[in-house]
Amino acid sequence: MSEVISNLLSDIKLPKMVKIRQNFPRPKIDDIPLAVYNEISKPEIAKTIKSGESIAITVGSRGVANVALITKEVVKVVKSLGGNPFIVPAMGSHGGATAEGQREVLESFGVTEEYIDAPIKSSMEVKEIGRTEDDRPVLIDKHAAEADGIIVVGRIKPHTAFRGKYESGLMKMMTIGLGKQKGADTCHEAGFKHMAYNVPLFANAILKHANVLFGLGLIENPYDETCRIIALEKDEIPEKEPDLLIEAKNLMPKIMFDKFDVLVVDEIGKNISGDGMDPNITATYCTPYASGGPEIQRVVVLDLTEETHGNAVGMGMADFITKKLFDKADLDKSYPNALTATVSSTVKIPMIMKSDRLAIAAAVKICNEIDKNNARIVRIKNSLHVGEIYISEALLEEAKRNPDIEILGEPEYFAFDDQGNLF
Repeated sequence: MSEVISNLLSDIKLPKMVKIRQNFPRPKIDDIPLAVYNEISKPEIAKTIKSGESIAITVGSRGVANVALITKEVVKVVKSLGGNPFIVPAMGSHGGATAEGQREVLESFGVTEEYIDAPIKSSMEVKEIGRTEDDRPVLIDKHAAEADGIIVVGRIKPHTAFRGKYESGLMKMMTIGLGKQKGADTCHEAGFKHMAYNVPLFANAILKHANVLFGLGLIENPYDETCRIIALEKDEIPEKEPDLLIEAKNLMPKIMFDKFDVLVVDEIGKNISGDGMDPNITATYCTPYASGGPEIQRVVVLDLTEETHGNAVGMGMADFITKKLFDKADLDKSYPNALTATVSSTVKIPMIMKSDRLAIAAAVKICNEIDKNNARIVRIKNSLHVGEIYISEALLEEAKRNPDIEILGEPEYFAFDDQGNLF
């Protein structure tokens, strides 16, 4: 990078940062296997599994807490009831929209055939199982469509790009996840403006035309820990999921500052959020159909997670990224998701800075109407983990007035190595 850029930013003073802890409610399930067993063993749920039948179990592409353990236990209980379970990646166009890529995503979460003791059938082939009420084709994973039964497992939480009665959850898992690339494409074609209508439209058609046995809904606490596992009968899914979404929304973490200048995000990735970083936390929404979160002038993203395998969806919502992030970005993994979702902004390439220090300094420089010698900066590891974060000294008094915040350390300058990157 030209010396010109370094010189332009050389006089930007970065403030001292303080480590704090944001305290949220922490309901938690301590015994995951027992919780899974108890839910699936309920008579009305257990009776749906017939001896000798093939059972497809969905696993998505998000970084769901305990996903490998939960999947393993679902397989175990299904086998104990006489079923022959297998896993289908239910992740739309993720994993680069290839069967190999989707298997790779599952394995990066620990969902391997050896661990879960069941086969993974990964394919991008779909089968039309019926039509929606407005006569559009309903497509789902071919292996799932041809199984004797389907168990829909999915986390319920607010979506990143639209608001509705159903957002991320079991209904969307059927519509987008099981739909693979072609099914997801059909649903996304009208854009996120109509997603609140399309998700239940397609999901109800799948419930009507596919042999869905039941759903297993997962809810997480603000610390990315499983706090609720609930099995829903097939007909209960559309009825009860909206209340579970409200419960999940009430458990969402947040950055406890309403307004600041710069947000620094250490890492983004598809294992963190469908948008790389969850805009419900970072306020980096890619559509006008969802909103909320703090008022932030500029956003800096420093790196990609290893688990995202080069999928850099979300970098486009930053003002600055680093050269190391850009070098890791795999556009063949990133673009299929954006093309399917009909949202290109998430994969646009922002200004690229040679180091972490230059990226943060550049963000401070282009903020307007702020005290640039005392910038209000928040730094988070990623949007899943905002319990312990860093704030600049300018936010310290506000933090001290908040009973839900603990001050964990003394103000210290950013610790950069000789290349200008954070330790």
